[in-house]
Amino acid sequence: MKNGESSVNINKLVNAANIHVNLGGVSMEMNPQKVLDMETVALDDTNSELIIIDQTLLPGETKYLRLTSQGEIWTAIYELQVRGAPAIGIAAAYGAYLGIKNSAAADYDAFYAEFKKVKDYLATSRPTAVNLFWALDRMEDCVKCNREKSIADIKTALRKEADDIKAEDIWVCKSIGEYGLTLIEPNIGILTHCNAGQLATAKYGTALAPIYLGHEKGYKFKVFADETRPLLQGARLTAYELKSAGVDVTLICDNMASMVMKNGWVQAVFVGCDRVAANGDAANKIGTSGVAILAKNYGIPFYVCAPTSTIDMNCATGQDIHIEERKSEEVTEKWYATRMAPTDVKVFNPAFDVTDAPFITAIITEYGIAKPPYNKSLTEIFAKKDAAKK
Repeated sequence: MKNGESSVNINKLVNAANIHVNLGGVSMEMNPQKVLDMETVALDDTNSELIIIDQTLLPGETKYLRLTSQGEIWTAIYELQVRGAPAIGIAAAYGAYLGIKNSAAADYDAFYAEFKKVKDYLATSRPTAVNLFWALDRMEDCVKCNREKSIADIKTALRKEADDIKAEDIWVCKSIGEYGLTLIEPNIGILTHCNAGQLATAKYGTALAPIYLGHEKGYKFKVFADETRPLLQGARLTAYELKSAGVDVTLICDNMASMVMKNGWVQAVFVGCDRVAANGDAANKIGTSGVAILAKNYGIPFYVCAPTSTIDMNCATGQDIHIEERKSEEVTEKWYATRMAPTDVKVFNPAFDVTDAPFITAIITEYGIAKPPYNKSLTEIFAKKDAAKK
C-alpha cells in the first residue's frame, strides 16, 4: 500500500485486533480493548478499495468490507454499513476519488464531466447528513482549483484532499472533546442517544469524545446509552464502544430516559447531529428531540456536539432540513425472529427529528462553544474558523 495517513495496513490491523481473515472478507473475533485502535473508514489505494467496518453486523460480528464499485459504496452509505455524519463524509470523499481514479479522460472538461457524474450519484445516498454534501463539494472544489494541472496531478490532489478530510476529522473530534470537558465535572452521570463515537467518525467521535478524553484522565463517568429505536445504534454501537473502552455504561430503552433523569442519575446530555441550522435547530437521530425536552424539564444541560462541517448556515431553521423516511421493515420485523406487527399496518419511520434551539444549552464545535442566540454565536464560530485558516 502507498504511504499516507488514511491508508490502512490490513495485516497490522488484523494482528492488533485479533481478527480472522476469510475469503469473504475480514470477520472478527476482536480483542475488546483494541476497539478504539480500529479504523472505521480507510483507503487501500493499491487495490483501489474503500475499507469500512460493516456496522449493521455489530456487535455480534465485526467484518471489514472492501468496496470497489460506486454501487457498493452508495449502498454502504444508504444501508448504514458506514454511518455517522463525519464517517459518511470521509467515505464519500474516498468514494469520489476511487470513482474517478481510473478515468481515461484526455482533457479537463471530460474529466470534470466524469467527476460530476460520480459526485451526483454518491450525493443521492443519504439526504439529511450535511457532511455527505460538504465532503463531495470539497472534492469538487479540489478538481476546479487544479484545472490547470495534468489529469494525473488532479487525481493526486483528490487523493490528498480525501486524506485531509479524514485527518481533519480526528483533530475536530479531539477538539470537541476538549471543549466538552470544560462544561462538566468528573464522576457525573451522562446520557447519550444514538451513536456519535469512534464508529461514526475517524477517531473519538463527537458526543462521545468528552467521555473518552475524560476516561483517559481518570474521570469516572457513568454513562446511560439509549437503545435508539428502530435501528438500535445505541444498543449495538454505543454500548459496545463504551464497554470495550472500559467506560461504565448502562443500556436503557428509549422510554426509560425520563426515569433515570428523575432519579438524579444524569447531570448532562451529549448528542451528535447530522445537520445544524443557522438558528441552532439541530437534526439528529430520531428520538433526540424527546430527550432534549425531558432534559429541559429536569434542568439538565443538553449539549449538541457539532463539527462545523455539519452546520449549515444556508439553512435558516430546522423546518428547512429534509428528514429522510426509511422503509417500514426496520420497525416491524428487522430485529425479530418473526414479524411483530400486523401485516400491512401503516408505519411512520423518520430517520431523524429536529431539536428546536430553545432546548439546546450549547453547541460544541472544534472552534469553541456556541450559546444562544445561535444566529450570532454560530456566525462568530465561523469567523474564528476563517481567521484560523489565514
